[in-house]
Amino acid sequence: MGSIMSLVGALVALLGSLFLLLASVGLIRMPDVYNRMQAGTKATTLGSILFLLGIAVAEPSWAIRLLILVLFIVFTNPVSSHVMIRSAHHAGVPLAKQTESDALKEGEDE
Repeated sequence: MGSIMSLVGALVALLGSLFLLLASVGLIRMPDVYNRMQAGTKATTLGSILFLLGIAVAEPSWAIRLLILVLFIVFTNPVSSHVMIRSAHHAGVPLAKQTESDALKEGEDE
């Protein structure tokens, strides 16, 4: 039973690592800082959660500590990226040429 749980944990951790790899690809391929932040935040949040979940399945004695880390990531990663993007927008960092609308600017104009 222990080896099956270790295998399942390793597979879940591997899936989390794949999401982290996709986040790094998104950081390279996206056209501007706003898209890069969105790609990086979503993929790293999911990747980190899956990776930590895989470790928790493989090592159940660590589950409580890893759950605390997951909660920290869930609450801080989206909030911190939101604050950084709002400050980039406020500082005047330009959008990509392909961007069709700027909801923040539209909200400021009203």
